[in-house]
Amino acid sequence: MKQRSSSKWLLILAVLALAGCGGESDGGDEAANAPAIDNTEEVNAAYAAEPDFYQFKTLEELPDGLVWENGSELAEIGSPEAKKGGTRYIALPDFPRTLRTAGPDSNGAFRPYILDDVVTLIAHLHPDEREFYPALAESWALDPKNSTVYVKLDPAARWSDGEPVTTGDFFFMFWFYKSEYIRAPWYNNWYSTQYTNITRYDDRTFSITTASAKPDYSARVLELHPRPQHHFKELGDDYLERYQWKFTPTTGAYVLRDGDLKKGRSIVLTRNKDWWAKDKKHFRYRFNPDRVQFNVIRDTPKRFEAFKRGDIDQFGLALSEYWYEKLPDSDPDVQAGYIAKSAFYNDYPRPPYGLWMNTSQPLLDDLNVRLGIQHASNWQLVIDQYFRGDAVRLKTANEGFSEFNDPSIEPRAFDIEKAQNYFAAAGFTERGPDGILTNSEGQKLAFTLSTGYENLADVMTILKQEAVKAGLELRIEVLDSTTGWKKVQEKQHEIHLVAFGRFLEMYPRYWEHYHSDNAYDDAFLEDGSVNPDRELKTQTNNLETFANFEMDGLIDQYRASQDKDEMIELSHKILNLHHDHASFSPGWYQPTARLGRWRWIRYPEYFNHKHISQIDDLWVHWIDTDLKKEVLEARKSGKTFPPMIDVYDQWKP
Repeated sequence: MKQRSSSKWLLILAVLALAGCGGESDGGDEAANAPAIDNTEEVNAAYAAEPDFYQFKTLEELPDGLVWENGSELAEIGSPEAKKGGTRYIALPDFPRTLRTAGPDSNGAFRPYILDDVVTLIAHLHPDEREFYPALAESWALDPKNSTVYVKLDPAARWSDGEPVTTGDFFFMFWFYKSEYIRAPWYNNWYSTQYTNITRYDDRTFSITTASAKPDYSARVLELHPRPQHHFKELGDDYLERYQWKFTPTTGAYVLRDGDLKKGRSIVLTRNKDWWAKDKKHFRYRFNPDRVQFNVIRDTPKRFEAFKRGDIDQFGLALSEYWYEKLPDSDPDVQAGYIAKSAFYNDYPRPPYGLWMNTSQPLLDDLNVRLGIQHASNWQLVIDQYFRGDAVRLKTANEGFSEFNDPSIEPRAFDIEKAQNYFAAAGFTERGPDGILTNSEGQKLAFTLSTGYENLADVMTILKQEAVKAGLELRIEVLDSTTGWKKVQEKQHEIHLVAFGRFLEMYPRYWEHYHSDNAYDDAFLEDGSVNPDRELKTQTNNLETFANFEMDGLIDQYRASQDKDEMIELSHKILNLHHDHASFSPGWYQPTARLGRWRWIRYPEYFNHKHISQIDDLWVHWIDTDLKKEVLEARKSGKTFPPMIDVYDQWKP
């Protein structure tokens, strides 16, 4: 299962980390020189130690009356007009620190290209109809009474190294994600608490039981992806180093070949011509480029220049500066039809862009200070000025989750008087010569506002300039994506501008962001009072170090509940408690995804499917190599094409 951090860190939104210069994808000297080990005995012993969790039966012991389904009635994804071939060029703002997809530094913006957006799950949620279509599964059967899903694997399913995908890989998946070797608390918790059993019936047939019959229990199973046991037989204490630069065999379309990773410079992924799903419905018209080349271009203006030269094929135009000014409709390349502009209305849970306040830091542990910051943050001016009115104010961190979001919650408006009143209640009553408030001890009301998004520096400037009016100083710190993410994971930030990528789910997850388990070790004593010996917990997504005994109880109830109506009620209580805590200042979301692309990058006639977060999530685009040659020659000769400036609003609310 994808880590729901969630984390298609729009992550997306997530972080790419510098790996250093020189070398290729050889696993690194340390990994190459590591002694050979074989954990097979350890893994089998773990299975034997949990006989209730890991069970072994025969096909004759499958329950009677199972109704097998396969989503065959769902409309095909992608376009039959799609062509295979060509190289897609993508710019990375920084180089990934690791090829691991679990453990420290793994949840970065490169990960979707080797896991989240390309791996095949047991089954996938259809991006228009929100029903499941088969991937690794040939078919599945649901047992809601026992919150169990039965799965028959497609006999054609293979890892990219040719090994078959088997029930054993799903058994190993649980051992892998529950293992402390991988140093991944989120995975450790999820796989240890959300499932109670996996049963093998044969190499292709198994069942998985969830801990409770939640409304989406089937999704919790069908959206799992296995781990290749044969690849990880050397997983042990040195996992981080041994697998740092080893490409994991994949069930997806793209592989990393030896020699195609130049550390610090570039990466090339190649479409596996023997991909097991290349002719499978819902996959045959997708993942069309033969090669995907990633080059490091560290800042947005230079990436845009590379796009305008044709060195990269697409460029996201979410920022209004680029949609209206850098690439206006009147741009010669747009008017000549060489570059297309597209705006697509999607329907997806929104990334919660906003200010995440670290309440473990001095002053930010004061509710009055946090409330003052809320009213000193002029998000409406950001929306009007920076986004030209094309964004919408977030009300909560869970916009887009339908009835689970409480529509009665209103974000706090920019209000200088209210901000000053709250700051005064915290003891900040005097203005210094620079207009910044101080308390009786001469301490300034000042915080570092950091981000790993260099392209949002102007948002920070607007917030800083407006905050001064209320006597608040925000010291802007724009970091590279690597350093920014490292800072918040180590809980060294004061206030950080960031957003987590969301996934298409029935309801939001709260444990990782707001439960004290992810803020401190042993946050509270049994009576609910604060544990005086608690220690800050790092490497979690609780960026606010939110620790509230009442909230813990609500989240525990929410996670355990099997009743949708009860979950909705609990969700509203959680959101209101979070709102009252005021440690997150909700910023904005954009209802459209906007893209600039060279004419040779083709999309289906309808452009895309309804429930996507990013335009190329589903890989329904393709490269028309003949058209590319024609466009490049036309650009030299002055020949033009009809302009392509399109708004796709079929899914507009």
